[in-house]
Amino acid sequence: MSDLQTLIEAAWADRALLQTPETKAAIEHVIEELDKGRLRVAEPPQDRTNEWQVNDWVKKAVILYFPIRQMSTQEVGPFEYHDKMALKTDYAGQQVRVVPPAVARYGAYLAPGVILMPSYTNIGAYVGEGTMVDTWATVGSCAQIGKGVHLSGGVGIGGVLEPVQAAPVIIEDGAFIGSRSILVEGCRIGTEAVIGAGVTITGSTKIIDVTGSEPKEYKGYVPPRSVVIPGSIAKQFPAGEYQVPCALIIGQRKPSTDLKTSLNDALRDFGVSV
Repeated sequence: MSDLQTLIEAAWADRALLQTPETKAAIEHVIEELDKGRLRVAEPPQDRTNEWQVNDWVKKAVILYFPIRQMSTQEVGPFEYHDKMALKTDYAGQQVRVVPPAVARYGAYLAPGVILMPSYTNIGAYVGEGTMVDTWATVGSCAQIGKGVHLSGGVGIGGVLEPVQAAPVIIEDGAFIGSRSILVEGCRIGTEAVIGAGVTITGSTKIIDVTGSEPKEYKGYVPPRSVVIPGSIAKQFPAGEYQVPCALIIGQRKPSTDLKTSLNDALRDFGVSV
């Protein structure tokens, strides 16, 4: 991959190189590797640091893919699209179930066993084996979704292309994301966490663990197996004190709530109705 990276970095510094066949071939090869899941915008931790590795140069390739593409018309049954990007094909061969009118762009990877209800998955995204993307959910550009995740109806997973050094939204294996939740700005949801309906988490949202005698605060990160609901916290402004949104960790997912549990089952353990 070092040769590919060198070509991408050179084109990023000098856009005139986008006119050369070698650069175009390199960019197209990166997008194909993303589409097949052999290359990722971000890679899971390989050691005890617990940090994901973001491949900035891969995101640069995605951005550079747009100017080398030409607008074209695509027809899908009675629907017509006019865009620069192709749509994914051969879902049967990839063992992916796609319910009309779900859309995934070429350059997004869908692992075997993924189910797309009517939803949208953007270029550069990675969706792991057995994950459900429910009705009207959106998986933004370069978002990383793990195995066995459930993105409930209307969930908004933010995309990230620029700035290229920004981390994508990461949802780790087994997480359950409740309806109409919004997860953006490179936030990370830990393994098997349960996010209640309507929770909004950005890179700066206060995520407060209220399970102990003293609150513990996180930003942009939900620890594994946490159960999270919407909350609010007082903040002082020149005009007075007002409540601003936050997210509350109210407990840990219990062993009795397995990976296939519903959101209501997980929250019922804590007497919360969402």
